[in-house]
Amino acid sequence: MSKQLDVIEYYDRKTGELCRETVMGDAAIKWAYQAMSGKLFSHFIFGSSLLSRILGWYFDTSFSRGKIAKTIFDLKIDESEFAKPQDAFSSFNDFFIRKLKDSARPFSNDENCFLSPADGRLLVYNDIISNTRVQVKGIEDSLHNLFGRKIDDFNDGKVAVVRLCPADYHRFHFPCEGIVVDQVKVKGKYHSVNPVALDSKEKIFCLNKRSYTLIDTKKFGRVAFMEVGAFGVAGIHQTFSGTTVERMQEKGYFNFGGSTIVLVFQKNTIEFETDLLENSRKGIETLVKFGETIAHSVQES
Repeated sequence: MSKQLDVIEYYDRKTGELCRETVMGDAAIKWAYQAMSGKLFSHFIFGSSLLSRILGWYFDTSFSRGKIAKTIFDLKIDESEFAKPQDAFSSFNDFFIRKLKDSARPFSNDENCFLSPADGRLLVYNDIISNTRVQVKGIEDSLHNLFGRKIDDFNDGKVAVVRLCPADYHRFHFPCEGIVVDQVKVKGKYHSVNPVALDSKEKIFCLNKRSYTLIDTKKFGRVAFMEVGAFGVAGIHQTFSGTTVERMQEKGYFNFGGSTIVLVFQKNTIEFETDLLENSRKGIETLVKFGETIAHSVQES
């Protein structure tokens, strides 16, 4: 039986401090995943898109604008990074999918650096065991089930999981240049990706609605870039077009709700940054911003 989580902690990479996460709807999530009464209703809450679509509709209306200021205050979101001021947002979702100023996220131009595709809390996993059983929290299943089909490109590879919270910037970007060779959508459920849910229910990433893009890259081999939907996420939206993509080019965005990006790498292509490996070995996420270097190519030249 999984332990019950009362406090969610993460390392802030910028300050090196251990921080406590402020969770929107914390009590409701714990009820749904930890209380017996909540578990009885979980199928109806998370098994279909109905409630998520209703929430999505509401957060697209002007009536939801009143939640913006309180969310910024409660979650301590830095308004100075916004591309437009708070009073210019037409709805909560308009705020949620906000763009940032170009100067807000500097990044390395070194093509050997693999960059974070999003703001979020990151766990990295070295040397996943073959394709039969992947011991990654949220997956804990085979890669075949994660991708929704038989796929052998990533046997004995590595995985990075970026968990986005409501406080985070919810657009995501290509972490390097490359060629898109496939795009796939996989139907699924709408479980929360909050650590309470991940600790209470195995293989959520293999159960939830998700989409993934396979990218052939010069320095990092073939990379799988997967977006996992969650409760409240009425849509995973792709904004890029064409097959040739550039580093830090916008790939898409999530609507309101907790969301996750899973990156899967082939064997012997990348090495994760030391601090991320050390924190992940402790089971503690690291807060990263999009554009930060999270790995290097093993084929540096």
